[in-house]
Amino acid sequence: MTTKSTNDTRFFGHPGGLQTLFFTEMWERMSYYGMRALLVLFMTASLQEEGLAFTVASATAIYGLYTGAVYFMGLPGGWIADRLIGSQRAVWYGGIIIMCGHIVLAIPSHSTFFIGLILVVLGTGLLKPNISAMVGGLYSDNDARRDGGFTIYYMGINLGSLIGYGVCGWLAPNMGYHWAFGAAAVGMAIGLVQYKVTQNRLAGNGDEPATALTPKVHKAGWTGIGVFLAVLVGVTAATTMGVLVIDPVELAKYVAVAFTVIFLVYFGGIFFFGNLNEAEKKRMGALFLICVASACFWAGFEQAGSSLNLFGRDYTDRMIGAFSIPPAWFQSANSIFIIILSPFFAALWVNLGKRMLDPSYGAKCAVGLIIMATGFIVMFFAAQLAASGLKVAPYWLIMTYFLHTVGELCLSPVALSAVSKLSPKRFAGQMMGVFVLTYSIGNVIAGLLAGNFNPDRLDTMPDLYMQISLFSIAIGIVVLLLSLKTRHWEALADKRHEDEPHPVSQQG
Repeated sequence: MTTKSTNDTRFFGHPGGLQTLFFTEMWERMSYYGMRALLVLFMTASLQEEGLAFTVASATAIYGLYTGAVYFMGLPGGWIADRLIGSQRAVWYGGIIIMCGHIVLAIPSHSTFFIGLILVVLGTGLLKPNISAMVGGLYSDNDARRDGGFTIYYMGINLGSLIGYGVCGWLAPNMGYHWAFGAAAVGMAIGLVQYKVTQNRLAGNGDEPATALTPKVHKAGWTGIGVFLAVLVGVTAATTMGVLVIDPVELAKYVAVAFTVIFLVYFGGIFFFGNLNEAEKKRMGALFLICVASACFWAGFEQAGSSLNLFGRDYTDRMIGAFSIPPAWFQSANSIFIIILSPFFAALWVNLGKRMLDPSYGAKCAVGLIIMATGFIVMFFAAQLAASGLKVAPYWLIMTYFLHTVGELCLSPVALSAVSKLSPKRFAGQMMGVFVLTYSIGNVIAGLLAGNFNPDRLDTMPDLYMQISLFSIAIGIVVLLLSLKTRHWEALADKRHEDEPHPVSQQG
């Protein structure tokens, strides 16, 4: 349901409901990024350090599976809200499940670790896609404040991540990992309290399912959810008791293939069996190129929480006088650069468009992928210093995160805008869901790539970063060359799309 709240200006000239969603998302992202920043560090830390003492390969594979599953579960999460419970309830129950997951992680028991991760995945799958949908529902279709509203909401994402990195990142080395996980639970609890207290500001926005189902289909939907949860509980219990042994690296390989197959089948199904006309097929061809660039981009970018995270902990000189920089704090550079650079890039695309120099979607994504790849050239030289036995200066990581952020701003919002503009109108929602699969594919591959980060063979570390860089640059060049052709396909987009605002939200 959509709330037409044109005259509501209670939150900096925007609808009051934006305040509710802004702070809910801010605290949810605080809990998510605060925990995510510590995940690989916790899994690879020794038992004496309260860690799990996993190998780097296993820890990074689990990290990739976790982050990939978070985005994948947004697909059923959106369906549950649209068909069964409505967005408002999905956000509420999702937040509760996330909080419970962090509480379980805060328990100093290794046997409950995966239960906590699973709960966070399920809760985020319910909350994340639906809270974003409700932001759009605050505005009427012709409300000029819509783009600004998403910009404010986007700032909530980055403020939340900064708080998470700062608080949880400091607690882990100073108080212990379980205190940090507990802080993530407190952050989500604060978000839930303010959501409930101010929920009335959302009025009818997402309070009921968007599509009414027949009783038979409604029952089948809940039955399917019940079966899925029962299987999940069974597998988790069997794994916890040692009855079922799962190799996370092998599982990650199968999941990466499965996500890719699902993406290709769904995309191909719409392309070949969606009764598309010639112009729509060409636009879908241009969109496929962008999806390939997106998956490759996130495979590199998501080294932030895995191999770059380990590099910050083990091979970076973190001392400033008597103060030791918590390893997780380096990841906050991305959020800081996003906040600083976002207005610049928004103005850049507008000014290029006015001069008729605006690059195609494919070209922008290719440039973003190549710029991200140059960050790993920086890490190649940093890794050479580390392999020689030296602790490297923090500015190597900061420069890498700067280049990754510039690449993100070239690719992420542009790719989202491309999906909304190039998708056939009748498949717009489904295509956004298909596009999210590129995040999942990239995240799982990122975990597998980081598994080659061998602390016992530092001499191989520079080659790892150079391989990631060269592969990403090669894909970027191919996409850039193909975009010379697909830019003409993009130009076939329906004229009614031309004045639509570009989405400003990132992978988030």
